[in-house]
Amino acid sequence: MKFLNKIIQELLAQNQDLSEFNIVLPGKRPIVFIRQILEENHYSGFLPNFFTIEELIDRIAEKQPVQGISLWLFAFDVYRSLGLIPKDDFSDFLKWFPTLQKDWDDILKFSESDEAVLQYMFDEERIKEWAQDLGEDDDVPRKKFLNFWQNMNIFLPTLKKKLQEKNWATSGMIHETAKAKIAGFAQATSEHFVFCGFNAFTPVEEKLVRNLLRWNKAQCFFQADHYYFDDERQEAGKFLRNHKMWKEFDDNRAFQWIEDDFNQPKNIKVYEVSGNVTQTKVLPEIFKEIENKTYSNTAVVLLDENLLPASLDVMYGVENLNITMGFPLKNLSFSNAVKQLFYLQKQLEKNKSSYYYRDIFPILEELPKSAEDELIISNFRTKVEERNIVYISKKLLEELLSRLSYYGLLKKADHTGVYLDMLIEFCRQIKWLEIDDIQYENVSHFENAFRIIKNQLSPYDFEIKMETLEILINQHVNSESIDFQGEPLRGLQIMGLLETRLLNFENVIMLSVNEGKLPLGNSQNTYIPFDIRRYFDLHTFLENDSIYAYHFYRLIQDSKNVHLLYNALSSGVNTGEKSRFITQIEMESSHQIEHLIIENSSEPIVSQPIEILKTPIVLERLQKWKEKVSASHLTSYLYNPIDFYLSKILKTSETDEIEEELSVKNYGNLVHYSLQEVYEVLKGKILKEKDLQNSIKGIDQYINVAIEKLKHQPEFYEKGMNYIHRAIAKKVIENVLNHDLELIKKGNTLEILDIEKRFENVDFYLDDNDKISFFGFIDRIDRLNGTLRIIDYKTAKIKNLTVKIDENNVAEYFHNSERKQALQLCIYHYVVQNLPEFWGLPIETGIWSFAEAKKGVVSLQFEKGNIDDAMQSVKNLILEILNPDLSFIENVKPYSN
Repeated sequence: MKFLNKIIQELLAQNQDLSEFNIVLPGKRPIVFIRQILEENHYSGFLPNFFTIEELIDRIAEKQPVQGISLWLFAFDVYRSLGLIPKDDFSDFLKWFPTLQKDWDDILKFSESDEAVLQYMFDEERIKEWAQDLGEDDDVPRKKFLNFWQNMNIFLPTLKKKLQEKNWATSGMIHETAKAKIAGFAQATSEHFVFCGFNAFTPVEEKLVRNLLRWNKAQCFFQADHYYFDDERQEAGKFLRNHKMWKEFDDNRAFQWIEDDFNQPKNIKVYEVSGNVTQTKVLPEIFKEIENKTYSNTAVVLLDENLLPASLDVMYGVENLNITMGFPLKNLSFSNAVKQLFYLQKQLEKNKSSYYYRDIFPILEELPKSAEDELIISNFRTKVEERNIVYISKKLLEELLSRLSYYGLLKKADHTGVYLDMLIEFCRQIKWLEIDDIQYENVSHFENAFRIIKNQLSPYDFEIKMETLEILINQHVNSESIDFQGEPLRGLQIMGLLETRLLNFENVIMLSVNEGKLPLGNSQNTYIPFDIRRYFDLHTFLENDSIYAYHFYRLIQDSKNVHLLYNALSSGVNTGEKSRFITQIEMESSHQIEHLIIENSSEPIVSQPIEILKTPIVLERLQKWKEKVSASHLTSYLYNPIDFYLSKILKTSETDEIEEELSVKNYGNLVHYSLQEVYEVLKGKILKEKDLQNSIKGIDQYINVAIEKLKHQPEFYEKGMNYIHRAIAKKVIENVLNHDLELIKKGNTLEILDIEKRFENVDFYLDDNDKISFFGFIDRIDRLNGTLRIIDYKTAKIKNLTVKIDENNVAEYFHNSERKQALQLCIYHYVVQNLPEFWGLPIETGIWSFAEAKKGVVSLQFEKGNIDDAMQSVKNLILEILNPDLSFIENVKPYSN
């Protein structure tokens, strides 16, 4: 740590007892390194005092700082008491006050008078109003903004007065109070202050430093470099150039130090990476180039805090890691579950009768749970998925989840205070479960947040809605992070850019060096326009850019190996543009920069189709399968032998998933079950016109019975696409019944013989000593003018029902999945002609497609060959399945646009 070493050497040369000094730093992180440097110098006296400049200002102001939730509640109480219009409730107030408060703090820190700025904003809006005919409507946006600043000219001075009465102060008020006391403090104090490594000061901080310098009670050590200090165009040196102009720096007190480190030889590499997380995958390759494998002089700087988990994943081989940056609380699973809980409460306010399954499932999935809770949740999911319940009634939820340990959190809360108590108790219980350390920290942070909110709310009498409580918690959580503990003096350092202040590393690896990340750009959340900020010397995004530029150049000026990675892919708010700081060093510096392009592409995966050998146990299962062979088994094999293996040999099945919109499969089942109910009543009868007319009138009733069979809730079909699906199903059933009605009207004789005819043990010989047995269900068997019709219902359209089979293709005719409809009808034909009750009757097999219901039954036709030839081809297909020498090989479907 070159800069810190230099300071300590200078101070020891002045006084061997460093306890005489108060060292003031931009942050606390360098303290541990200063202690190490003192140890290396064999310093054995008392340590100096360490302060951040904020702590020093607080000490001078002697005010109690107030921020966050406590400030918002107090401010709203003041706002409410003023009776201003619009009379915002607390949730509306929270939408604008946090942003306004930051603006107000800026005004108090950087301007001479906050009231002057507020009045200027009001006057500015009034001038704009004169320039435009706004009319009388108060809802015009400009008029609303004018009213807003009129209110702020009343509200903020009153808020300041009320805070002063309690001796409370925001950070801006602390600066304002300290400003008046600085001159007296500088004159009266007997202490000596050492300001180290500062760049930008607020006016109050500058006044403090200069006053102490004037009284010879302070020293200032800056870390500047000629590269950006001497060049007026370089924004990184903007503030330091101003500081050098202070009259306190003269012949007797030099401006220290300006060095020439940036132009020393450096190895700079710029990586253009395709993808955000892909940047972390480059880290192991960079680590290979670093000679010191303890990585004690290496820093990984993450400009995007969300890359921390992915970075840690690739650093498993690094023995010592020290994570300086915190991980945002909002990105952890428990945080998401809490958000979902509040969202659920808001939904329950709108819909008091039922729960949408997507509001419940994520909560149950992400909240930590005991083994008992796991069982209850598993049972609940199974029941809901099995019955395809999209909207779960309160009664059913209670029936299935009432024994859940945190069931109370899922019910509509009577009051926000009660709900807070339940959340606190829930967090307390979770910590007794076996959860990992990060989740424990996550829960602890939330428990603490809930307790803070509860305590802060107690003095106030205004009502807090659930939506407001959610905003409060989100505001609190968004500013919180989980801090990691480590050994800062050993191993690899993982940090954010601000944590690098005053520290130097030989190897610097910086990720997400993109425009918008470095610098942040014009992304200030403010109500004060740019020109007014400039007029009153408030910081704008330009000053922020200069601050970021300084941090960037200062970090790399002392390093030898610099690796800058940026995400070149455009997605979301990321433009895929490299930071302009990279462009600056490419164009202006003397360094040779190596450019590397990292594509997030993998070699095409040459995957071999899955192959399952027919082991003895598989052959044993196939022998068992021969006892019950259905046509659908063979069509499954044709589609993909691996599907056949999984379902018929391994007996696996797909998991149930909740359908918000009726699937093609269940639409087919709805029509199928409805037709089954219709014709079950007519079974065994020669149909009359009146029978079918009555059936047409009762279609809705039959559909309701089918819905029960599907285990669906009736309300599932009451709105949206499912309402349309039901209407289409009704039309299809109507078309089927009308087709039969027309047949009868034309004088045909139609008799329904069987519905869902079950058959089994229908033998089919493969050779003299080997056979299989067919089983299955035939959707409908009727007799039309003496001809037996075997009818299979299909949702899909009809194809390839004309069979052309001869001695040239008989062996493999049905080895084609395009002919699976014909294959199924041939098997039904074979089965029916072998059933004693149908012997001797002329047989016709066909398909009735729901997609073309008006066409009626389309029959299987033999243009070449006959049923015996067809069954020879079926036999060959079955023999292939049973052949021990032929493996089950995956049928890989080519994808095409």
